[in-house]
Amino acid sequence: MTKKSISVLAVASASLLALNSIAMAATMQHEPVSGAVIAKQRAALAESTKDAGFGPQSPRDIDDPNGNNHRAFSTAPAYTQMNLCDIHFHENAEHRGGEFTKYAGNGDGHGYDTGFQYDGKLTDAELKPVDHPIGKTEHGDLKPGDTIEAHFVYSTAQAKPGPTLGTCLSDAINNPQLRVEAQVFVLVNDPNALDFTKLADVEVVNGLYQAPNIPTDTGTPVVYDGSTTGPGYNEKGSPFEVTWSVHPKVARVDINTVDKWLQHNEFEEDHAHGVRNLVVNPDLLSQIDK
Repeated sequence: MTKKSISVLAVASASLLALNSIAMAATMQHEPVSGAVIAKQRAALAESTKDAGFGPQSPRDIDDPNGNNHRAFSTAPAYTQMNLCDIHFHENAEHRGGEFTKYAGNGDGHGYDTGFQYDGKLTDAELKPVDHPIGKTEHGDLKPGDTIEAHFVYSTAQAKPGPTLGTCLSDAINNPQLRVEAQVFVLVNDPNALDFTKLADVEVVNGLYQAPNIPTDTGTPVVYDGSTTGPGYNEKGSPFEVTWSVHPKVARVDINTVDKWLQHNEFEEDHAHGVRNLVVNPDLLSQIDK
C-alpha cells in the first residue's frame, strides 16, 4: 500500500488507514467477546482522550443529537465541491439510527461481527443464497441479508481516487477538509436492486472527481462533526476532523454487483472492513444541529 513520501503525510496516512481497518492485526477469533471487553475498551478510550484536546469522534447514534465536545472546526463544503478520493465499506453499519438500529452483538473485540443491521424484513427470494463466497477473508464473507455501510470520502485537496485513504491527502495541503457521505445498504440477491458498480462509478464533473450516483432518496442526511473511524480507534482518539453526512434510510443493493465491484475497482478494495465501537461518551461527541 502506497504512503506519501514526506513524514507528515506518512504519519497521517497510517492513521487514516484505521478508517479502513487495514491497521488492525488479523484475528481468527469468531466467538463474541463479553460486554466487559467492550466496556474496558470504552474506558481506555475515555482515559486516553481525557483533557488531551481531541475533537468529536465517530461513529455515533445519529438519532441522538446530544454531545459535550465543542472543539470547533469548519464544516467541509458540499461534496459536489470536493474531490472524491476513496470508496470503501464496512460489514454492518458503524453508525446507529434511522433504519439500522439492530445491534449485531459485541463481535470479536476487533471490529468484526459487531455494529448495526437493517431493521426491516426481506423476502425469501431476496435472501436466496449465492453459489460462491463474496469478499471472503478470515473473518467470513458477505451473504444476502447482510448490512454494509459505504463511505464515499471527499477531500478539498487536489486528490484523485486511489487505494487507501492516503489518497485524500496532498503534498501541497497537509490539512485538507474531509467529508464522508455515508450510505447504509442491505445486500439482496435481486438483479432489480441497486447496482453497486454504478453507485460507485467515478466521473469527473466540473473538474472534480465525483460519485454522481450516490442515492438521493434515502432521507435527509444527518450532518455532524466527527472523525475517522475503524476499530483501530477503539481505545484511542482519532486526530482527524471529518464532516459526516449519514443517510438514515437503508437502500437495497444487489449482492452480485458488490461481488463484481470487489473483484475490480480502482480503490483496490476486496472485502468489507470492521467497525469501530459506537462512541457513547458525550465528551467525545459533538452537538448535532437539528
